[in-house]
Amino acid sequence: MTVEIADLVIVGSGPTGMAAACEARSLGLSVLMLDEQAAVGGQIYRGIEVASLPRTNILGDDYAAGRELAANFRVSGATHLGGAVVWNLSSDGTVDYVINGKSRKVTGRFVLIATGAMERPFPIDGWTLPGVMGAGAAQILLKSAGAIPTGSVVLAGCGPLLYLLAWQYFRAGIEIRAFVDTTSPSAYLRATRHIGGALRGWRDLVKGLKLRTALRQSGAAWYTGCSNFSVQGNGRAEGLAFSHRGCAVRIPASLVLLHQGVVPNTQLSWSIGAAHRWSPEQLCWEPVTDAWGRIGEAVIYVAGDSRAIVGARASAIQGRLTALEIGKQLGVASDIERRLAVLQRELRQHLHIRSFLDVLYRPLDEFRIPGRDDVIVCRCEEVTAGQIREYVELGCLGPNQTKAFGRCGMGLCQGRFCGLTVTEIISSARGVGPADIGYYRVRPPIKPVLLSELME
Repeated sequence: MTVEIADLVIVGSGPTGMAAACEARSLGLSVLMLDEQAAVGGQIYRGIEVASLPRTNILGDDYAAGRELAANFRVSGATHLGGAVVWNLSSDGTVDYVINGKSRKVTGRFVLIATGAMERPFPIDGWTLPGVMGAGAAQILLKSAGAIPTGSVVLAGCGPLLYLLAWQYFRAGIEIRAFVDTTSPSAYLRATRHIGGALRGWRDLVKGLKLRTALRQSGAAWYTGCSNFSVQGNGRAEGLAFSHRGCAVRIPASLVLLHQGVVPNTQLSWSIGAAHRWSPEQLCWEPVTDAWGRIGEAVIYVAGDSRAIVGARASAIQGRLTALEIGKQLGVASDIERRLAVLQRELRQHLHIRSFLDVLYRPLDEFRIPGRDDVIVCRCEEVTAGQIREYVELGCLGPNQTKAFGRCGMGLCQGRFCGLTVTEIISSARGVGPADIGYYRVRPPIKPVLLSELME
């Protein structure tokens, strides 16, 4: 097998990856970008190079901003391999991937993990019914194919992405039957402790207020501080039931979109044995890195939302900072310190509002840890919350043991969609913190591959 060599291998073509590639190329480094999608953009800017003007107008200015970054990447001289599925990463910089049905290998002097974020699970009764999706998945369909719902829609949960999607649907003329906000009244009070940072990041604050105002004027029913969710339906979603101010409410809908924020996609960093910490602020696992995103003494870096949730613009800046730090180590430019200082100041500006958002949209326990035993947690193997609690009673100590007790996390997703929930269910059942429970032991292949693809 021929082994390619590059100064920097980037896994992921979102804002982090594209910005890092442009910066690295400006330093004269050779760059190879690998991504599962055919075109660049990642989840944030998916379809940005081919999106029509009407679709771009629906998605808004923040999405349109990705067109310039994608254009800069295309002329940067970096090599982009779309449709490349990375299935193994080694701490020495070796990356195995499959493309066009064949396995290939590349060695990077440095590797940047820029795989971004994924939606946090929102496991409630009925969430596996047809007609129930994550808000992020619905937005991907809108970005990539212009796909929009034809029936009535209910959006439920919390977080900036949910507001953004509702606003985009409103602009597209979609009927939103109801917007059901799970943000508790006490969350607003707690978030005021960080109002200073929010005011320093006033542009983002104003943007959020404008979204809320537009949605309030859309005519959709609006419920706040809701709880006790379940999706109703016989064979498919027919509506959403919940409690609001002590009253039971049921909203008929053919499409229910759920969302409780996003979390870092950490599968690759776990796979190389990197240390991870449980973030009490964002309620998720984050790889332990230095200030520049480097994992220990390895040649692997992590930047953007795959390191910690920071948003698209901050992710792009982190990508550039990582590229400059790598260039500094390789001794390829003399003005890197100045460029680093400028970008660090810019990054701080984009992070001012982060603590405010983390507190305001912190998912409540009931939306992360199912109270009902019959709620499915591991969708691949149909393992319920009650079964996991039974495993704990039988001596199960952590997520890895659930595989032996009942194949939890052993399906096609390899624990991506259930991992956080499993950790927190066991944590709650055992009465210890998530940091004491741990996560699945992630091994290659990171993504499902065929044996025929691994053959010469």
